Amino acid sequence: MRGQKKMSAVSLVLIVQLIIMLVLSLVITMTISSETRKNTIQNLETITDERANIIETYVKNAEDKLTYFSKSQEVKKLLESPENLSLQKSGQAYTEDFSRDIDNLEGLWIGEWTSHCIAHTNPETVGITTRKNETALRQLQDSLIAAGDGVYNAGMIISPASGKQIVSMYKTVYGENGDPIGFVGLGIYTEGLVNTLNNLSIKGAKDVTYAMVNVKDDKYVFNNNSELIGTETTNSEIKSICKDIRKGNNTKSEFEYTENGKKYIAIFSYIKDYNWIFILNDTKSEVYSLTNVMRVYMAIFGFAIIVLMLIFNFISKKQEKANQKLASTIIKSNKTKESLYTAMFKDVLTDVRNRIAFSMDFEEQKSNPSEPYYFVMYNINGFSSVNTRYGNDVGDWLLVRTVDILGQVFKNGKIYRTGSDEFIVALKGNIENVAYTDVIEDATEAYKRLTAGQNTPMGRINFEFRSSVCKKSGAINTSIITVLKDMINKNSNATVGQITYNDLDS
Repeated sequence: MRGQKKMSAVSLVLIVQLIIMLVLSLVITMTISSETRKNTIQNLETITDERANIIETYVKNAEDKLTYFSKSQEVKKLLESPENLSLQKSGQAYTEDFSRDIDNLEGLWIGEWTSHCIAHTNPETVGITTRKNETALRQLQDSLIAAGDGVYNAGMIISPASGKQIVSMYKTVYGENGDPIGFVGLGIYTEGLVNTLNNLSIKGAKDVTYAMVNVKDDKYVFNNNSELIGTETTNSEIKSICKDIRKGNNTKSEFEYTENGKKYIAIFSYIKDYNWIFILNDTKSEVYSLTNVMRVYMAIFGFAIIVLMLIFNFISKKQEKANQKLASTIIKSNKTKESLYTAMFKDVLTDVRNRIAFSMDFEEQKSNPSEPYYFVMYNINGFSSVNTRYGNDVGDWLLVRTVDILGQVFKNGKIYRTGSDEFIVALKGNIENVAYTDVIEDATEAYKRLTAGQNTPMGRINFEFRSSVCKKSGAINTSIITVLKDMINKNSNATVGQITYNDLDS
């Protein structure tokens, strides 16, 4: 009898333990699922901003080439004397020669103020007047005058000549008296830009598509479905975002919508200089795939525990064996929780704490004024271009090398990777040992090392960094990240000895 009571008690203890494990697993899974969703969206926001920057750079590079072309003496002399056969010949030769250095070129040309073409990469086009309609010509002239000495960007259009999408732009050429004597025009195929975006794959995202909308009229500037280009969007969410931007209202950078029975999550970035919004779309199931896997894991784990509970109720006579099995299960569960903890709070590549860890470490953190926290942010300037130019291996090497240098300089600091290209070092100061001057000296030393030439797998390369420092005591939370980012964005030319500092207690 004693043996039976003892075995029943052990079974009860085991069942209670299993129930506790089930509840604990549920809590951990829910927490990780929530943070994973948040982290996934933040990652997509970073990727969207990077893609938008690529588009903006692509267009600006084309504008720079057109500006350079417009300032040549061959162009100006030809426009001053368009009937001069010798100048026509040299102008045509210069146009063709200049065109050879422009990738994805549709056409480069010189036009009189009446839009009469007097030089073109395609000689057969010379002599054509592109704006025969007086209203259309006046609209073009007004736009050119409004642009002043800058480039008038007509945006992405379907070329009437080639039937393909191009970036179309013009620039006025002025005479000695300051009056316009003509203009130059450039058309660049967007195919190269599209190929660049498609070649930048996103790990775990195969269903990603891109779109771009003109905020002014809600019309598609770019879409994977070429038939929609130039048409007004029917997506109510996009219309609402464009309306908010036109009014100057802030709006969230993400939204959800349903199309053809599928649910999508869209992240957008506003390209202010051109009044476009660049949109990254992906299926909701793919975005939250990791969360769904966690739920499946929870269901399987929960089901396994229930099965074990039933088994332990019927095998009280084999309690010793059951105890051994339970001990093994607990060890495996602890290892699983430890692995999940590491995956949640650490950056796999650099082995430092990640943004989630920063949120957990400093959410509602408080410190005495005599022991304030110093936060130092380092941002790799143009990180996406590093990956594009030198490859992902060099990009990964640079991230690891950045952490090594920060660890060498800030020996008592905690390093966090809070974004794809940004790191924060957190130091707790005090009046006697760590003060403002010490932090700035270390920040400057780290900046010098980071921007010095690095012996990478691709040879010796100099990388650019931007940095900011702030001090905070009392209540601390993740808004510190936003403050540091804003400081960097307002002082993008930070150099050694000019690192931006902000005392948030003053």
